[in-house]
Amino acid sequence: MNRATEATVQAPASVRRAPLIAAWGSRRVRRAAGRLALYLVLAAGSVVFLLPFYYMLNMAVSTPASIGKYPPDWIPRPIMLSNFPEGWVAYYNFTKYLRNTLLITSATLVGQLVSCTLVGYGFARLRFYGRGVWFVILLSTMMLPSQVTLVPQYVIFAKLKWVNTYKPLIVPAYFGSAFYIFLLRQFFMTLPRDLDDAARIDGCGYLSILLRVLLPLCKPPLIAVGVFSFVSHWSDFFGPLIYLNDPEKWTLVLGTTALVTSWGHTFIHMGYVMAVTTLVVVPVLVIYFWAQRYFIEGITLTGVRG
Repeated sequence: MNRATEATVQAPASVRRAPLIAAWGSRRVRRAAGRLALYLVLAAGSVVFLLPFYYMLNMAVSTPASIGKYPPDWIPRPIMLSNFPEGWVAYYNFTKYLRNTLLITSATLVGQLVSCTLVGYGFARLRFYGRGVWFVILLSTMMLPSQVTLVPQYVIFAKLKWVNTYKPLIVPAYFGSAFYIFLLRQFFMTLPRDLDDAARIDGCGYLSILLRVLLPLCKPPLIAVGVFSFVSHWSDFFGPLIYLNDPEKWTLVLGTTALVTSWGHTFIHMGYVMAVTTLVVVPVLVIYFWAQRYFIEGITLTGVRG
């Protein structure tokens, strides 16, 4: 084949690249369109989930006349920031409820972090007879609804004379939680065993390996467990309702529920109710946003680092 024939057979380079550029451009367009659709769906979902929070905050800074107004004002006028301090002390002593809640939440948080870390480390790193069977039994407790064990637990605590004290809400946390133990055990298993061997050569025992070698690498799952524990005990309603009879020992959630029962049916005090509810929710939101990065990293169970 001579040069003239080759020129007629082979198309110019720009012409040959044109379909590739068009295909690449179409992929970019499809990817951008898909990403735009995803953002629109996420934005719509965010609006749906944030609307109740905005409505709560709107009512917390509204006057009684604005709360009963229809259609409601999206931006209340005037803004009643005084609802927050007045609602906090108007009917119940929420400062005392805050102290009670902080006591229960901090004590249970420490108990669950210590007990679940030790048990999770044992299941992941120690070799003992029946380890798999005991772990399956532990996981099977997650299948039991809490209502099933409520009556026997209450009978036991009543015989121990722990009812109307904080002990039924705090002491069980020091015996661990099946889900948190499972979470930490899975993270410990992702860490290389060479770390244990190197520490053992340096003379470390099991507890030293845990405290000096493994725990510094377990910051994400520990924070995830801490966030789970804090949120569940800060917002726990059922446990304090069952075991705390004295109003002086109530938690924030019980106090807020009593406030809603007392004032929630009138527009006059609805601003106070929503203001107190907002203040109760704020610590949970602050801790979640502060620990969001560690929380997600701990859940993904990626413990191996370079």
